[in-house]
Amino acid sequence: MADEPVDVTKLTDEELAARKKKRTFKKFYYRGVDLDQLLDLSHAELVEMLPSGIRRRFQRGLTRKHSTLLKKLRKAKKEASPLEKPKQINTHLRNMIVLPEMIGSVVGVYSGRVFNTVEIRPEMIGHYLGEFSISYKPTLHGRPGMGATHAAKFIPLK
Repeated sequence: MADEPVDVTKLTDEELAARKKKRTFKKFYYRGVDLDQLLDLSHAELVEMLPSGIRRRFQRGLTRKHSTLLKKLRKAKKEASPLEKPKQINTHLRNMIVLPEMIGSVVGVYSGRVFNTVEIRPEMIGHYLGEFSISYKPTLHGRPGMGATHAAKFIPLK
């Protein structure tokens, strides 16, 4: 018997919790603090745990753009049904720092050409969104090209 699709809206809270617990993973800690406790921390307590460059950034304040992105992510999470990924929110803010409240969200980070889909996971806390959306095509060194060697004349051009 294969698993039949189940309407998530009709499940009770206990059944939802059982489905979520069905897959157990290694517990995540950020600098010795459990993920559940990270979500409960105040903004000031969280900033103390982050690296110095990011602490300085928060001391100088978040801009209106960054606050708007956080509001959109909260709204998308709230509108998504349980056990379902929220709607993707596109952004150009590659310098946005990943915070614990953003975990589970789906963000489209602009690479300069396209929006790369990034699902935010706990391991990303304290990093910039731009780190997960590469903005250049890595070079492939060592490939022969036209004029590279004498033998390159015989390599067919595609």
